[in-house]
Formats: sequence, C-alpha cells, structure tokens
Amino acid sequence: MPEVRNMPTTLSDKAVWWFFAIAFVILFAGYGLRDPWPADEPRFVLVAKQMVDSGNWLFPHRGIELYPDKPPVYFWLLALTYFLIGSWRWSFLLPSLLSGMAVLWLVYDLGRRLWQPRAGFWAAAAVLVSLQFMYQFKRAQIDPTLVLMTTASFYLIARHVLLERDWRLLCGGFALAGLGVITKGVGFLPLLALLPLAAYRHWQCTPMSPAQRGDGWRWLAAAGCFLLPIGLWLSSIVYLGLNSGNPEHAEYLNNILFKQTAERYANPWHHHEPFWYFAEIIALFWLPFSLSWFWLITPWRKAFAERDLRVLFPLLWGALVVLFFSLSSGKRDMYILPALPAFALAAAPYLQGISERRGFRIALLAFVLMLGLIFTGLGIAALSGRAGFAEALVIERGLGAEVQWLWWMLVACGGISLLAGLWARTRQVLAAVAISLGALWLGYGLVAHPVLDASSSARKLMQQAFVQAGPGTEIGMVAWKEQNLLQARGSVTEFGFRQPDAVQLARGMAWMRQSPQTRLLLVHENKELACIAYGGPGTLALEKANRRSWWLVNIEAVAACPESAAAE
Repeated sequence: MPEVRNMPTTLSDKAVWWFFAIAFVILFAGYGLRDPWPADEPRFVLVAKQMVDSGNWLFPHRGIELYPDKPPVYFWLLALTYFLIGSWRWSFLLPSLLSGMAVLWLVYDLGRRLWQPRAGFWAAAAVLVSLQFMYQFKRAQIDPTLVLMTTASFYLIARHVLLERDWRLLCGGFALAGLGVITKGVGFLPLLALLPLAAYRHWQCTPMSPAQRGDGWRWLAAAGCFLLPIGLWLSSIVYLGLNSGNPEHAEYLNNILFKQTAERYANPWHHHEPFWYFAEIIALFWLPFSLSWFWLITPWRKAFAERDLRVLFPLLWGALVVLFFSLSSGKRDMYILPALPAFALAAAPYLQGISERRGFRIALLAFVLMLGLIFTGLGIAALSGRAGFAEALVIERGLGAEVQWLWWMLVACGGISLLAGLWARTRQVLAAVAISLGALWLGYGLVAHPVLDASSSARKLMQQAFVQAGPGTEIGMVAWKEQNLLQARGSVTEFGFRQPDAVQLARGMAWMRQSPQTRLLLVHENKELACIAYGGPGTLALEKANRRSWWLVNIEAVAACPESAAAE
C-alpha cells in the first residue's frame, strides 16, 4: 500500500496558486447570475434583509413573525456583505464563496504542516472534487459557513495537539466552536475531537509530565473561550426577552434554546432517515473522493496499529461527526459536511500513492464515463421532446424556450466528460476528472443559474403580479413563501407565515373587505384553499413558480370561503 515516505516532498508555489485560482473560478461561476432559491436561501436572505431594514439584530423576523429556527450569526454575515456591496443579488453568495476558499486553504495548510506540501495539496483536492462540497458551497446555506467554523476550529485545536502546544491556538479553536454554536447549534462538533485524544493518551499509558499536570487551568481558560461568544449572545437575548414585555420574545427563547437544539436532535419532526443513511451519502455525494476509500482501509488500519495521531485525530473526529448525526432519526445530506475535510486530512498522506494504482484509475475512469453517459443521455432525451422529466420541469416552473440552453448544457457537459475519458483512459485520468467536473460546475453556474432563476426565485412571478394588479393596488399574500416577500414590489401585506393557509385566507378576506376596490390577494392553488373559485370571475392566473400555480383574486372570488378562521 502507498506510504507517506514515497511521496515527493516538493510542490511549487505556482502549482498551489493555480489550484486555488481554479477553485475560485469554479466556485465563482454563476455568481451574480441568480437571486436566492428555495428551500432555505430566500428565508435566510429575507431574515437578513429585515434585520437591515428594522435595525433589530437580536430577534430575527420572517415577515411579521419572529424567526426562532436559527441563531443570528449567519444573518449578520449576510447583512455585512450587503453593506459592503449594496446589492442582495451580488452579496448573498459571498459568505459561501469565501468560506469555500478558506476551507480549502485550511485543509491544505494543516496537511502541509502535518506531513508535507503535497499531502496538503491532495487533501484540499479531495475536498474540492467531492460533489457535495461544490454543490453546497455554491449555495447560500448556513452549512458552508458552519463548515468553515468547524474546520477552522479543528485546524487550531489540531495544531495545538499535534504540532505546537500553543494554548493561544487552543483557545482560538474553542472560541470558534462557540461562535459556531450561535451560527448553527452543532458548532461544538470540533470539541468531539477531544474524545479520541483522551482515549489515545489512555491507550498510550504515558504518565503526564509536570508541565502537563499544571495544564488544568489552561483547559478551563479554553472552555471559557468557548462559552464567551455564546454567553454574550445568550445574555443579551435573555435580558431583552425577559424585560421587553413582549410574549413573543419569551417564546423565541424557548424555541431557539430547546426546541431547535435538544428536541430537534432527540425527537425530530421531519427528514426521518435510517441509521445507515450517511453511508449512502458518503458513497454517492462524496464522489470521486469516496472511490479512494477502498484503498484507504489498509493504511488507516496500519495507522491504528502504529498509533499515528496525525492520521487518527482527524479520522476519528470525522467518524464521531458521522456517528453523532446518525444517532438522530432526523437527517439531511449536508449535516455531515463538516466531516469531509477531516476525512480528507486523514487520507492526505496516502492519496498520491493511491492515485498511481491501476484499480483506482479504472474506478475514476468509470466515474468520468458514467457522468458523460448520464448527462449526454439526459440532454439528448430532453432535446428530443420524449423525456417526461423535461416536460414536467417546463410545466412546473413555467419555463419557455430558454430551457433549451439547459438541455444543451447537459449534452455539452456529457460530451466533454466522454471525450476527456476516451482521451485520457487510465494514463491521464486525473486530468479527465478535473475537466469533467470543471465543465459540470461551470455549466451549472453559467447556464443553469440564469435559465432557472426567474422561476426558482419567484422574481418573474412577483413582477407579473404587480404589473397585473395595476398602480395603486395593494397585494395581500396567502400561503406565501419567503421568496414571494423577498421579491415583492410595491405595497404588500401578509398574515403570518406559520399560520394555517385557511387562517391566512380568512384574515386576508377581512383585510380585503376594508378596501375591496384597491386590494387583491396573491394565493397559490392548493387543497386548503379549494373554496376559491379558481378560473372564475375575479381571478387571474399568473406565472407558475416553484412548482406552484399562483393566482390574483379579488373579494368576489373568495365569496364561498368561510371567515370564521380569522378569529383563531
């Protein structure tokens, strides 16, 4: 099996520069070509926008209601980028873009310090080529920022534990974990790395030196660094929540401190998946890096036998992250993304040797050719007009002739992958992987973003709604989604996001009766609102968006709907 000592130690600065330049181009592709897309992006940007508009930085709002699902740090970052750039469209992806570049650098630098520059390069490359990394870091989710914080925290802790014994680094790592907690509740994950560290020291049976026996207060100081950002935020919201006299603030405290953390983990109310779910995610969504795991089994076993903490520390931490999320029945694919840099670091000293093995190169070639066949087949089927998925996409999203660009993009990406694979075979298969994935992500950003944006972001729908409503008309939104309020033009009113659709409609009817000549409701057609006379007098069909049919309706169209729900 490949060994660290067989790896060339030299790596030119130019090669490193080119790697990060290419990574930036791929991550940047599509930047500024779309607005926020569901499910989460419009919600987060809307919350940040309302923070900017209202100046309320501690109690986030979604419309007229408090939004207690997430701590505020990510919303503050979105607001900061808006202040720097002055445009939500051009700023909302910036935290993810910068987080992606920073994660790659942290992985590279830690691998370089633990072994040698080439090991760091291979670890960063393993992260970059993983499908889930690029997909998530081209989106405005909280998770890319969380991964930056967990990776940076682990980076500092690992440097203290494995290399430098610098307590300032340890305190910095703990502080970043605390900041991660108020970004997303699981920001403490890097501290799980201390469990295998304690087990290792017990395993080694090495007595502590006098200096180590005096380290207790330093560990307490590190714990204080962890609690400091949490305490500053928590004391602020608790003080204001208990003294504001607003009952919503007390509900906010209960929701974010208990329901969205311990209760959500122990008794999740959605996204139920089996225990082994994340094994499937690693196998499929971490391709092509996950192809190397078959050849990593033996060197990882050897690292255990030799008690090589440089490998075991990231490897066991990554395993604990996966185990932590596997124990909860509520699972989403991005939950284990913080473990990807850890596994890449554990693989770093072996990846170059694995890349030279014929079996691994054949697996990579099969991956490239499979991508080519899938994308080419999908694109040709869509262009032929015989693909059900293509017809459904056009109908659900109200797309026009511009959708042809999407199908041609699939054909082009597939064709490039096939040509790269046939050209490279196993001799230059690493280059073929780079070409294939580069084409995929460039196409996704430069073609899919602008083609799908108008429908996915609801921008076209909201523009049409205000044009059709006419000047001087107010629009009330019922059964709305965050993208509708974010993209709204003119005067809009909403009746609560968490309220049942029937309650929203009843409140909207009461609102509309106050000025029936100048007020309309924007609704999407669904079973809860079946009382509306869709297609009848007083209704106007709008663009389809986000797989929903939307209507403007006046007071006449809702005559058959009950008003009793307004009092609920």
